[in-house]
Amino acid sequence: MVLAVIEMVDMVLRSYFMTPASKPKLTNPEEVQEATRGLKVSKAPGPNGIPNRALKHLPQRVVSLNAILLTHHFPTVWKHTQVISILKMGKDPALPSSHGPISLFDTIGKLFEKILLARILNEVNVHGLTRDEQFGFCPRHSISLQLACLAERITRNFGEKRLTCAVFLDMAKAFDTVWIDCLLYKLTLLNFCLT
Repeated sequence: MVLAVIEMVDMVLRSYFMTPASKPKLTNPEEVQEATRGLKVSKAPGPNGIPNRALKHLPQRVVSLNAILLTHHFPTVWKHTQVISILKMGKDPALPSSHGPISLFDTIGKLFEKILLARILNEVNVHGLTRDEQFGFCPRHSISLQLACLAERITRNFGEKRLTCAVFLDMAKAFDTVWIDCLLYKLTLLNFCLT
């Protein structure tokens, strides 16, 4: 059964990757301007040394990411980070677990990812892939709002003399274990288009 699923996913992805790609949706100055508007100027730059403040002041025709969209190639230098280790409060500096690493990525790569994220969220909304009950990675769905919903549900059930049961699941490194091919397979079935 499992092997049949793996073979089906592999077959669909091979077929998808062998078909000629449609022309990607190119960025325009307004999309880039919207993405740069949300950049925080207080963030430290990554290996390229270009601060967000500089990106905000560049003429819009200079910041074009269309070559990346046309070639489907994410530059390798944007995958490199500058890692800074910060000692956690009240922890023993001799222990590696007492330090929290912070990875600084290239600001232009982060700008491109911000544009892609906006496109992904738009597609997710168009396809109705999230439920109102999902709070992780959803704008306007804060932890405090989730707690208020839980408290309201408990109060309502208590008034109706009904039991309330809750299960909380937090999977460590959940995104590190995602089966990427299956994710791509599901996105192709949905006709999910980012470019």
